[in-house]
Amino acid sequence: MKSLNTVRVFTVAATLALILPVVSSADPRTDTSGVVIESHDVSRIVAEPADCGPGSMPETGLQGDVPAADRDSGRSTEGYSCNISRVGGFAGRGAGIVSAAFDHCAYLGTIFPGNLLGPAPGVQVLDVSDPANPVPTVNLTEPAMLAGTWESLKVHSGRKLLVGTGVPALTGSGLLSVYDISDCAHPRLLNLGAGTNLQMPLPITSHEGGFSPDGRTYWSSGVAPGLVSAVDLDDPTNPRVIWQGMSGPSSHGFGFSPDGNRMFLSDNAGGLRVLDTSAVQRRDPNPQLPVLAQMTWTDGVATQHSIAVTYGGDPYLFTVDEGGSGGVKLIDVADDANPKIVGGIKLEINLPENIDSQMASAAGGSAFAYDAHYCTADRPVDPTALACGWESSGIRVFDVRDPFDVREIAYFNPPAMTGRNLERWNSPHALASIIGFPVLALPSALAANSRGEFDPAQALSPRTGMLAGGDLSTDWCFSPPAWHGNELWVTCSDNGFLALHLDNDVYSPPANQQSTIGS
Repeated sequence: MKSLNTVRVFTVAATLALILPVVSSADPRTDTSGVVIESHDVSRIVAEPADCGPGSMPETGLQGDVPAADRDSGRSTEGYSCNISRVGGFAGRGAGIVSAAFDHCAYLGTIFPGNLLGPAPGVQVLDVSDPANPVPTVNLTEPAMLAGTWESLKVHSGRKLLVGTGVPALTGSGLLSVYDISDCAHPRLLNLGAGTNLQMPLPITSHEGGFSPDGRTYWSSGVAPGLVSAVDLDDPTNPRVIWQGMSGPSSHGFGFSPDGNRMFLSDNAGGLRVLDTSAVQRRDPNPQLPVLAQMTWTDGVATQHSIAVTYGGDPYLFTVDEGGSGGVKLIDVADDANPKIVGGIKLEINLPENIDSQMASAAGGSAFAYDAHYCTADRPVDPTALACGWESSGIRVFDVRDPFDVREIAYFNPPAMTGRNLERWNSPHALASIIGFPVLALPSALAANSRGEFDPAQALSPRTGMLAGGDLSTDWCFSPPAWHGNELWVTCSDNGFLALHLDNDVYSPPANQQSTIGS
């Protein structure tokens, strides 16, 4: 009976999240008159490959690649590692796109509709007091958690809040839940009304979300249309929309300046917009958010999020592209009305001349290939390391003490769950594997072909005909890793939660280590 009731609640929640109209008293118009900065350059900056020490199981091909031969022979089911070892994990039925962590706990995101199939629907809470043996405690089953959290599940450590929105299919609306995680293993729902009560939807669209630096505002963004909403959490028991607007046709994730007065909003076409968010920070009665600058680029699409950091007091962004082999860009934002790309990070498999090889090996693995997705710096001021979920390339860790001379120090690509699709009900990889073709690699393949850098013969492999039925011959690591000393707590779609240990020889955590994802 409990399972049947959960199904009913979920069905209603998902339906509402898909069809509820977005209505807000806030002015939806945004001043988009900012400077437009176009970039047509294609970066060829590759992080120096890691020097793998004893105990490693190195990659067998190009940096970041899982060759077709490894996928077909079963070698990829053993995984690949370099200067990282697995401490423990909790696979469950897989993990949604973005998960979160706080103190000694982890919160596994959900995906529609698989998480409902159980045995424990909703956001799984893990007690990771012993990283070798994570223990499930409770499941969060409010409508937003059941409807799929996509890239919205985020923590604000200062305020000890966990927030997620309901996103059943790329974009959702109306559902948002706020939890007190003072007792991190047993979150307590705060908003019983708006956002949780199905008769009291919040007027938001959602795909991605995150906090302002002070934690007073949760920002929610929809993909299409690119509607962005500022949700006031001064009283977390009563979230309310205080601004809503569109600065472009499509939006994605974002990051903030340390004072919260600038939002760096990602554009799915490839690029970002710099918004002046100071009026929301001040809680002006009718806030206006002008666009100070718009950046567009052709080296990468589906720009994901930005991490604001400083080096020697100078502000920069690490900005991640989810598709098109754009990698991670380093952007100088000293003049936020005139930001400039000044560097970046790619793996060898992301180089234009290797896109044909990428298409050959990624075939049959479903929509995503070898792109960066979400990264985490180990502190906001003079960061020493950047850890990234790099989709089929696994978890990649870079020494970024000199952001203009980045080198990879470690990686962990977890064992593939080849052929185990039906066991991974809460895995977006398993769900997407109704198709086999790497759709998100297509923009970079077309661009390489237009420059004469794509050899169709090199793009062929025994897997090329696998247009449907992806086989999980790699995992997809989407979620931002969380720094815990020499450990990284990560989630990947098929392997679920993993606690990883970085070798002491390659990483020494700074005294003021602080996981920094930008929002």
